[in-house]
Amino acid sequence: MEFSLLGPIAVTTGSMELSLGPAKRRSVLALLLLQPNTTVPLEQLIDSLWEDEPPEHARTVVQGHVSRLRATLAEGGAEAYGIELTTHGSAYLLRLPEELIDAHRFGELVALARPEAAPADAVPLLREALGLWRGPALTGTVTSPPFAAAAHALEERRLTAVEALGRAHGTLGEHEQAAAILYSAAVNHPLREGLIAGLMRALFRTGRQSDALEWFHRTRRLLNEELGVDPGERLRGAYEEILRAEAATKPTGGARATGAAAGGTARDGRAGASGESRSATGAGPRPVPGGTGAPDARGGEAGPGADGTRTGAPDGARAGSGSGRAGAAPRLLPRPPARFLGREDQLTALTAVLTDRATGESPLAVVAGPAGVGKTACAVQWAHLHAGAFPDGQLFADLRGFGEGDEAAPAEILRDFLLALGTPPERVPGSAQAASALFRSLVAERRLLVVLDNARSSAQVRPLLPGGPRCATVVTSRSRLDGLVATDCARPVGLQTLGHEEGAALLGAMLGPDRVAEDPAAARELVDLCDGLPLALRAAAAQLTARPRWRLARLAAALRDERRRLALLSAEDTGIAAALRMSVARLSADDAQLLSALATSADGHLNASLAAALAGYDPERTQDGLDRLAEMHLVDEEATDVYTISTLTQLFARDERGESRDGGKRGTGEGSKGE
Repeated sequence: MEFSLLGPIAVTTGSMELSLGPAKRRSVLALLLLQPNTTVPLEQLIDSLWEDEPPEHARTVVQGHVSRLRATLAEGGAEAYGIELTTHGSAYLLRLPEELIDAHRFGELVALARPEAAPADAVPLLREALGLWRGPALTGTVTSPPFAAAAHALEERRLTAVEALGRAHGTLGEHEQAAAILYSAAVNHPLREGLIAGLMRALFRTGRQSDALEWFHRTRRLLNEELGVDPGERLRGAYEEILRAEAATKPTGGARATGAAAGGTARDGRAGASGESRSATGAGPRPVPGGTGAPDARGGEAGPGADGTRTGAPDGARAGSGSGRAGAAPRLLPRPPARFLGREDQLTALTAVLTDRATGESPLAVVAGPAGVGKTACAVQWAHLHAGAFPDGQLFADLRGFGEGDEAAPAEILRDFLLALGTPPERVPGSAQAASALFRSLVAERRLLVVLDNARSSAQVRPLLPGGPRCATVVTSRSRLDGLVATDCARPVGLQTLGHEEGAALLGAMLGPDRVAEDPAAARELVDLCDGLPLALRAAAAQLTARPRWRLARLAAALRDERRRLALLSAEDTGIAAALRMSVARLSADDAQLLSALATSADGHLNASLAAALAGYDPERTQDGLDRLAEMHLVDEEATDVYTISTLTQLFARDERGESRDGGKRGTGEGSKGE
């Protein structure tokens, strides 16, 4: 007799599967199997079987299910296997050899595997363990939180085993197998950073550098848009490792490549005659700088343009290039944002700014707006639409200005840029000032697009700006970055929240148009309750996706409760609350206190006098604070001396105020981490 938890709940004896009956009976069995040889209180069973208030006859229902399970197991010959379901007062005990449970066998096999120390032995052990899975764990049980938590815990163990199997194949040098195993899991779990990091390394080691980097940028964007966080150390470490390794494979001597191409044969019998060689990763041909000595100081690479043609040429052959170039043009943009909707006016404004060559200067645009409004998606969408106008490459960097940890130092970003442009690691300057000068020199005559995402301040951005008139830069930030407007002639492109029509369209894209069309009034209310923020609307859509039987009106009713709204629009302290926390964490203590006072406004509309009265500040101090909060998009100056604070920002600030009074932790002061 065997018991299955890793898929549909089932009991088999020989070739026969026992009939277990309805979902609640299967759930009783599953809970007993999750705690084998342990007494399970009747109250725990009741709490697990009913998500809402249990009926008055719940005890009788559970007792009936236990009685039927006992009879079913007996009919299957349980006694012969040493299996017994007994009653102990108001608790139940399922006594059995634990190796009859597939989840127990899975755990034992995984524990035996040592993917780094003994990879050849680990591979069959892990494959056998993963072969026990027949679908999502605990399929067929009720949808209450205890079972959801247990299924999640089992799925975490499965994913850990998948990652271990990928590492075992990688240790054996079987990178194709590692990539194949990790890929399907990564598609289904796109926010699991350790899994994505392993896939990136496997893809890179099979020669698929661009795919590896695309996975990083795709995951970074998803983390930011859906959870409001930045990539963690493992994902960031894999990205930097790939950039360094790729740069190390580029030619550092002056001689042209004389070896065979990746396929093993010299081109036209003239090794290196075309000025091209293949990298160690097999990623494709790269022009090698001509002459002798060090590589071309420009360090760039020729690569496929938007139409698939080569955009670079060796020895300065390209018309108007003005100098020789090495390598393929870097393509570091994240993938285009999924389900991008609207924003036509902002995209048109970006086109007008970034393609303006009349001034003879390098155009610079700042996409600014509140947390969760979709700034990154808008900038990346424009960058992909116009990538063909920048054939010498597109660079992208997350400056982490409003992330969990410290903001990215300019020297760190410049190093990534210089490596991507082909500069050998040993030639990257150590100081930010020298690295910035080298970067400007390398791109002075190129047609290059630079996307700087999530900037905190103008000072963080300035060292990263290219100097060439044919380069263009787009910066995203929660701050207006007035300093860039003043000193670098940046052109602001404001991003506003979504209206009813656009917000409902986003819900339709996430949930399916039919589900939204059946209740358009509730869809409009959801847009209002989410303040029209795409991040909040996506969180609401995630709640509805997890509850397919819910109508939109049911979630709207839950969100009307202001005490629950931020929690429903967040997950494990991420989402809209985390995004706002990261903004507030960058405020000074005075400005954070002012925001907290503004949150007590009855309707979110106020002027400077009322703000001063609420905060207990003098008028000048209040006005300066309001200006800074408006610059950070935490309040909106609708007209002269007319300020508004959004409902979600009010709710967050009130919660923070309450936590502060209760002695809870709150991020204040410059440089707070916000967590």
